[in-house]
Formats: sequence, structure tokens, C-alpha cells
Amino acid sequence: MVILHGAGSRKENHGDFGRACAASGWAAVSFDQRGHGESRDAMSPAALGDVTAMARFLAGQDGVDGARVCVRGSSMGGFMAILAAASSDSIAGAIAICPASSDGLTRGLRAGTLGIRTDPGAETMLAAWLAEHDLRDAVELMASKPLILLHARGDDQVPAEWSEELYESAEEPRKLIVLPGGHHRSAQHDAELQGVALRWLERALSRPR
Repeated sequence: MVILHGAGSRKENHGDFGRACAASGWAAVSFDQRGHGESRDAMSPAALGDVTAMARFLAGQDGVDGARVCVRGSSMGGFMAILAAASSDSIAGAIAICPASSDGLTRGLRAGTLGIRTDPGAETMLAAWLAEHDLRDAVELMASKPLILLHARGDDQVPAEWSEELYESAEEPRKLIVLPGGHHRSAQHDAELQGVALRWLERALSRPR
């Protein structure tokens, strides 16, 4: 499992999910995306390729089934997770938690509220790149790759209706869980939901396609 944090976050913030993966028999790797944490690079469209690179790195480790490497992301990480699963043969499925939309990320980028390091003047280029990637198209491109979406109804940053719309655009196998109430981070660190997502993904990957 490749674990992707959200905007303004860092790899350490999702250590709980990494431990949940290990306890369930999944190898897991998390890293600081460009413009975050200890990453030396500013955020750029190349961040999408980093996800595939990490998936290939994980697939090359002893005891890892390279055909079953998946990605899990929250908020901006959910956006990247779906795009990576749609565009990379190295990724077999995705868990997306309150995935951000390209429009939402663009608004945050222009307002300077995402907490992302960028190169001077790069906002226009990043906004153009984001405009080219609609997650509704991406979930369709995932085709038969399993996708599970988790969202809290009370999320005031990314509306739960967005995950419902993505679910409608996705093919089977797919699953949507919407929690009552809550907030933007409710589903990210819920231990029960972490287990549910991993078990569902395991079953989905075991089905003949």
C-alpha cells in the first residue's frame, strides 16, 4: 500500500494507517509529497509520477506481490490516488478518503490556503494542470480496478456529495461509505474504517476479473 497524505500534511501523520496495514499483512510505504515535509522539491505535476515510482519501489520489495500494489490517499492524497490508479498499470486499486476535486484544489492554491510549497510563479502552471484532471473521468478510466470511497457527511472542506458523484461514475468493484456527521479528518484516522477498507480491498482483488 502506497499511502498519500493531503495538502499541508506529511507522511508521519498517517503512521496509524501504515501500522493497520502491517497488522493486516500489507506492506506499506508513505512519503512526503513534493512541497511537503522533508521533500526537497516544490509541488509540481511530476508529483503524480512519484506515486507510480513509489508503487514500483514497493513492488520490488521481498514478499510483495507486485500485481496487488494499491494506493490510499486522503483529501489531496485521495485526488492523487485516483489519478494514479487511473493512469498507472503499477497500481491495482485505490482507497480514497474525502478526495479533493481539481476545482477545490485550484481555489485553495490561488488563495494560498493549502500549505504547499511551490516555486515562485508556479501557481498558474499548477492550476492549468489541475484543470486537465477531472476525477469523474479518472474513476471511469480505472475501469475494473477496485475503488473504495470514504467520506464524512459533515465535511465542510470537501462535500460528501462529491464522493457520491464519483461512486456513480465508477465501475464495479466499488464501495462508498459515508459517515454521519463528522468533519474533514473523521474518516482518515478511524481504526474501524481502516480495517473495513483493507478487508474490502483484499476481497475485491481476489475476485476474478
